Amino acid sequence: MTGNQVARIPSGRLRQLGPVNWVVAKLAARKVGAPEMHLFTTLGSRQGLFWTWAIYSGRLLRGRLPTIDTELVILRVGHLRSCEYELQHHRGMARKAGLDAQTQATIFAWPEAPPGDGPRKVLSARQQALLNATDELIKDRTISEQTWQQLAGHLNRARLIEFCMLATQYDGLAATITALRIPLDNPR
Repeated sequence: MTGNQVARIPSGRLRQLGPVNWVVAKLAARKVGAPEMHLFTTLGSRQGLFWTWAIYSGRLLRGRLPTIDTELVILRVGHLRSCEYELQHHRGMARKAGLDAQTQATIFAWPEAPPGDGPRKVLSARQQALLNATDELIKDRTISEQTWQQLAGHLNRARLIEFCMLATQYDGLAATITALRIPLDNPR
């Protein structure tokens, strides 16, 4: 969200969120070191749906894909969708998972990163396959046979399914964040 746009749905307070969602939003904000976790105080206003989404989203974050793969995919989706909210939350998580600043810069520059000794050398063949598949799935809403075979060389059946669900979940979340104009938790 840009600085001059107003959130379309104001953050919910105790009355709109209910006591449980209000406490969850407060704890989440504390965990990320923000005065408010706007995603939770917005989506939390749709109380039961919020819990269904939170469980699904949480399960994808801690699924069968290694955390480093999960964060790579989320960063790429956030970049493709220009969703600063997702990027703000996941840059640090990605760093903790092992994606340093140089690797993150390469993820954002993909596929323009030159082969050989340049930035592509930072990425493994597995990471390159994940990036190619993420780009196709988000941009084309499908994955070509060649890219699928490349990805299938690194992921088993369960992880292939999970990859598709993870990328599209964060694509949908980016669209929701953008449409609702959810403000950043830690604006700079």
